[in-house]
Amino acid sequence: MPRTFLITGGAGFIGSAVVRELIANTDHTVVNIDKLTYAGNLESLASVADSPRYTFIHADICDAQAMRQAFAIHQPDVVMHLAAESHVDRSIDGPLEFIHTNMVGTAVLLEAARSYWKALPQTSSEKAAGFRFHHISTDEVYGDLEGTDDLFTETTPYAPSSPYSASKASSDHLVRAWQRTYGLPTLVTNCSNNYGPYHFPEKLIPLVILNALAGKPLPVYGDGQQIRDWLYVEDHARALIQVATEGRVGETYNIGGHNEQTNLHVVQTICDLLDELVPPADKRSRRELITFVKDRPGHDQRYAIDASKIQRELGWTPQETFETGLRKTVQWYLANEIWWRRVQDGSYQGERLGLS
Repeated sequence: MPRTFLITGGAGFIGSAVVRELIANTDHTVVNIDKLTYAGNLESLASVADSPRYTFIHADICDAQAMRQAFAIHQPDVVMHLAAESHVDRSIDGPLEFIHTNMVGTAVLLEAARSYWKALPQTSSEKAAGFRFHHISTDEVYGDLEGTDDLFTETTPYAPSSPYSASKASSDHLVRAWQRTYGLPTLVTNCSNNYGPYHFPEKLIPLVILNALAGKPLPVYGDGQQIRDWLYVEDHARALIQVATEGRVGETYNIGGHNEQTNLHVVQTICDLLDELVPPADKRSRRELITFVKDRPGHDQRYAIDASKIQRELGWTPQETFETGLRKTVQWYLANEIWWRRVQDGSYQGERLGLS
């Protein structure tokens, strides 16, 4: 049965992938709420913008009146909460914005959802019985892993290391508290590092791709031996929709790509792919651009997700390997220079707000 999805942060990297997946491959209706901060880009949604099943609302999740109005007008069946400040380096430089958006914004949205849900006829309404609040979080709330064989599970204790991960951990706790105290039907997912098309260029993989194309240094923190589990964003989008529609209320599901790689190996692989696809004129390997820089404060050493629960209960597994997903990602950036050029020069910001 077609449902109405209210998605916060739907103009961001992961959110826009979810919106595109819903509009392109399902019959569901999507209401996208986004504040359009620096990382929100409506040009990432150009392929679905004209769909009669898609609506965009320019609003801040911290605006309680706007959130209540959105619920009242659009009557969602599913909330997928992706809106968040998410860059660790930015959280170190300015933590209070992360606290405000990720904690206060989540609380405001939970209250708007609770008020809307409680107003539905609870005894007989199919809409009330099927309502879901799906909170999308990160594996960074777990801190880091010391052993080479250890994995994050859904019961791993929280030990966040940065202002970003601490604010996300706090928002996870809020969601679970609203479920236990008020009975709000919630689900939580914690994902590993995402990558893929439309990724904002300040993040590692797109930054390396674009710097390498421009012949600029490729900065690598410390010795580059930090390990991350990489998840192709379109695999993640499919998993999120499956959890929102099929997951058990009150449960947490870890979503990982089964692709552990050191940061240095990721950078080296991108260099090799670019050398193959766009051979440098001087014949020199782009690996020579790699530059080791001072490590950032509190840098976690290793993340790795145990995604066996979502595979066992919902049958989800990633379709992309690290090799296939990274090749697709590099090819996308090579084919979509207009998109990333407009992000780099800031021109996407004016048009998104109707200013030019």
